[in-house]
Amino acid sequence: MRITVASLLLTLTAFAAGAEEAARCLGCHAASSDSPVHAIYQTAHGDLASGGQMCQACHGESGGHQGAPTEVPPTVSFGPHWPSPAPDQAGACLGCHEQNTASFWEGSVHSDEGLTCTSCHDIHSRFDTVRDRVSQTETCFGCHKTVQSAVHLQSRHPILEGRTACGDCHDPHGSVTPAALVEPTLNDTCYQCHAEKRGPYLFEHAPATEDCSLCHRPHGSVNPALLATRGPFLCQQCHAAAFHPSQLYDGQSLPGGQPSRYMLGNNCLNCHSQIHGSNHPSGARLTR
Repeated sequence: MRITVASLLLTLTAFAAGAEEAARCLGCHAASSDSPVHAIYQTAHGDLASGGQMCQACHGESGGHQGAPTEVPPTVSFGPHWPSPAPDQAGACLGCHEQNTASFWEGSVHSDEGLTCTSCHDIHSRFDTVRDRVSQTETCFGCHKTVQSAVHLQSRHPILEGRTACGDCHDPHGSVTPAALVEPTLNDTCYQCHAEKRGPYLFEHAPATEDCSLCHRPHGSVNPALLATRGPFLCQQCHAAAFHPSQLYDGQSLPGGQPSRYMLGNNCLNCHSQIHGSNHPSGARLTR
């Protein structure tokens, strides 16, 4: 990269302007104040050497606030004392981030619910918890209580251990898919980790190809393998009378009645083991 005298002077001028601006703000926002902001200089937003943005880039000119800091809020305030309207807060961030991480923010579920960037992100902190795989869930669970309950069930993804994070499947800034998925479909999202289930198969199991959630609960389940219902009941929701006697393998088949090998064993999967699909020439029934 070629550095010219003009570009160097422009950089030095911007550096000096940013330093002067910061000095005015830090006259009140000292390290010992109720809302210290000094940690921002350890982040990309406050790094002068890398051209980081300074106070007015996010809070606006805020001339009135500088003249009467206890009476007049900044042009854009992120709260909690003088919170600006959510669109104004989001607009301050989208001015830089709209072209990359937040291009679908407008119209997203979080935007429609009145959330702003600072609802999840801590800009003035060196450690933004929502960007860490382990602590990210704490932020998400603040609103998504049903998901928080599901990830504590016996069959679940390793979310609590940090091996799987909410952001691996969902884009909190919005997407064109339902549930803000990171991929075009739910199956494509699952295939990021479960590539062996993608196929193509010579003999496909239609529900597995259509939508993984027809059989699985992605956040957690009381059944093995994140299944929505235990077999054979799960299978019999569709296969009521296909190739087998049309009888429900329910509790009447347990000891005390007429025990059924389907109930006492692994039910349908005893034979139909390739439930997601088969490439075997004799696998039309997903048995091999």
